[in-house]
Amino acid sequence: MALTQTTLIKKIFMALTGLFLAFFLLIHLLGNLQLLLPEATGHSQFNAYSHFLSGNLLIKIVSYVLYTAILYHAVDALLITLENRKASGKAYKTDNRNEVSGWISRNMGVLGTLILIFLIIHFKDYWYVYKFGNPPLDAEGHKDLYLIVMTSFKELWYVVLYVVAILGVGLHLVHGVSSAFRTLGVYHEKYIRVIRYLGYIFSVLITLGFALIPVIVYLKQL
Repeated sequence: MALTQTTLIKKIFMALTGLFLAFFLLIHLLGNLQLLLPEATGHSQFNAYSHFLSGNLLIKIVSYVLYTAILYHAVDALLITLENRKASGKAYKTDNRNEVSGWISRNMGVLGTLILIFLIIHFKDYWYVYKFGNPPLDAEGHKDLYLIVMTSFKELWYVVLYVVAILGVGLHLVHGVSSAFRTLGVYHEKYIRVIRYLGYIFSVLITLGFALIPVIVYLKQL
């Protein structure tokens, strides 16, 4: 009983952190869309936007909440997976899980690992360089994150890696959004169907938005 309650608490916190991260993805996408503006406008606006985010106290507090949520979500998912495997006692003798779950739900751990690896690379190439590196300055004296991003999107291998990782994010969201609401008690069939459809739409928009940005930038720079 205690183990069940502990697992339920972990799932609730994972659902809450997951929904918070999904909301952050939407805000992050809206900011990144500035990369598709004409070069002069996009260069200035994106760097001013990045400068505002790095200098605003409230945004800094939110960013620490974000980092904590990412770590907690990853660790919590790992612990729940291990507990579920331990509770099952043994592996399936025959792989008939397709009857009760889809490929995405059965591979959330794989998708999550892919996303985590990508996040480490993403933080190293952008966040770490911006915060602790010595990036060039633009005409307004802001750190030129726009130039760093544009330079990275000149590399085809990086664009491919980015797109593949975003596809992983999208698949993770397809199952994660509806699963989070189920965990939080929104289980009535009438509402869960609507939430599932909205989750699909949200996942597609987030995936297409993030995936198209590096592709368009790469093609523009050819």
